[in-house]
Amino acid sequence: MKRLATLFTQSFEEIQKPRTITVCAMFAALAVVLGYFTIALGDYIKIGFSGIPNVLVGCLFGPVAGGCFGGLLDLLKYIVKPTGAFFPGFTLNAILGGMIYGCAYYRKSITLFRVLVTKLVVILICNVLLNTLWLSMLYGQAFAVLLPVRLMKNLIMWPVDSLIFFTIARTFEVAGIFRMIRGRAA
Repeated sequence: MKRLATLFTQSFEEIQKPRTITVCAMFAALAVVLGYFTIALGDYIKIGFSGIPNVLVGCLFGPVAGGCFGGLLDLLKYIVKPTGAFFPGFTLNAILGGMIYGCAYYRKSITLFRVLVTKLVVILICNVLLNTLWLSMLYGQAFAVLLPVRLMKNLIMWPVDSLIFFTIARTFEVAGIFRMIRGRAA
């Protein structure tokens, strides 16, 4: 428990730095642009890559920054390009997802196993359970009707999303981009 408290304390210190805020703003702009390339398969299923910057922020700056970034980015993306009704549950999911990614990746080595496990946790908690609940509440569809389709889509995308993030993160790590962004000497 003390480790988790330290992790959140360090992340809170990170979010107060101007460099962190600047990098988060650039990642937010990237996420908004990537949001325009989202593929909607009906009202309940969307495939997109605008979540990658949220994962990178959690990786670079920890769970506090990841959660704040996720929540603010969700609001910003809704303002810039609203798709459907606004619902605070989706913002809560973005905060929770950013915090989970921050806890899993912040100041830790990025391995394929860690990426797969973390993505599975986010998929099960945020995407499958909570998002399906929010969609059920919003559209009046039965939770049990939405769940199988959403579970299948997320399980299919799980290895794809994991490999995409792993490849990007490892490339950034090897190229020294993470060190440069964090402001540490190479």
